[in-house]
This record gives sequence, C-alpha cells and structure tokens, in this order.
Amino acid sequence: MNQAIQFPDREEWDALARKVRFPVLISGMLSECIISESFLYSRYGKQETALALFQSHRWDLEEEFEALIGQGLKDENDVYMLSEDK
Repeated sequence: MNQAIQFPDREEWDALARKVRFPVLISGMLSECIISESFLYSRYGKQETALALFQSHRWDLEEEFEALIGQGLKDENDVYMLSEDK
C-alpha cells in the first residue's frame, strides 16, 4: 500500500445516490471516493447489501482506487469513482 494514500475506515451508505462513500487522504489532503451499488452488484452479486459487499472486498477495492488516484482520474469535484456508468 502506498503510504501517501490512506483510506480511513469511515465508509457510509448514501441511500439517495445508491453509492458507498468513503474518504481518502492523499499526502495529507482529504478527498472522497465513491463506488456505485450497481458496480458492486455486477462484480460481486446481490447476496449482501452494497455496503456489506464493499466492506467484504475493501482491500481489493482500495487497490483499484489507488490506481485511479495514481493516474489522477478524479472528477471536477475532486472525487474518485468506480461506477457501471464510467
């Protein structure tokens, strides 16, 4: 794990947007990561809630977000996202 990138264990379910949101610290600067329910369900199935799936597969997903961060793939709001729509 890249020490300049840290993922605090503070994920939350955004019921309105149907996404899991969680913070990331990049060299001490706070940003946000978002992963859609549809992405989680398409990858892991619907046997659990989206939040539970995220928590079960957190390490793998954090590695994917590290790659996005390393490539600078954030949106105009400084958010990194994994979604079926992208």
